[in-house]
Amino acid sequence: MMRELVLDTETTGLEPGEGHRIVEIGMVELVNLMPTGRTYHQYINPERAMPPEAFAVHGLGDEFLRDKPVFAQIVDGFLEFLGDDRLVIHNAAFDMKFLNAELGWAQRPGLEFTRAFDTLTLARKKFPGSPASLDALCRRFAIDNSTRTLHGALLDSEILAEVYLELLGGQQPDFALSARNDVRGTGGGTGAMPRRAKPLPPRLTEAERAAHGEFVAGLGAGAVWRKYSGA
Repeated sequence: MMRELVLDTETTGLEPGEGHRIVEIGMVELVNLMPTGRTYHQYINPERAMPPEAFAVHGLGDEFLRDKPVFAQIVDGFLEFLGDDRLVIHNAAFDMKFLNAELGWAQRPGLEFTRAFDTLTLARKKFPGSPASLDALCRRFAIDNSTRTLHGALLDSEILAEVYLELLGGQQPDFALSARNDVRGTGGGTGAMPRRAKPLPPRLTEAERAAHGEFVAGLGAGAVWRKYSGA
């Protein structure tokens, strides 16, 4: 069983080293590349004022966040849901630096960066030179993101889960294999249809054979056709 967590955060700014904090975490659980319906969602009091430019991105203001728990109060539940499984993140470097900063301030060990699978890197590799934002990938894969008027950690995680599966080749990556299994049943083998015991009847008419013979005769003795066909 392969468990993955598609994760997104919202923050007060771009750099934890400048005092910026996480204000929202969202996660969607996948098992064997299929959503299980389990999610994690938490708003967090950043213990600082929300800059206007960050508020314009996600709409989470001081008034709304004032009565929410601080990160140290939710860290145990966060880590429990996280487990030891792989994280799927769009622009993983950004979220991981904030998560590790918050964990450090809460006196907890940081997360290994190798746990994070970066869908932004994958998208740029698959579609070099093309826009690779979450919105751009939604347009490419015809994923409905009409409800995404503002950024939101859980909503963006749900959308990213769909994008991730499309980047891997579609929501049913084993669909073709399953179809072949259905054809061949339980007898094993490669899925190819067995050859007929009786050869198929010829499809050329006598007139077509004669016309072909005249064409080959007109090619001349040095024609490559004669060399390989034995004509």
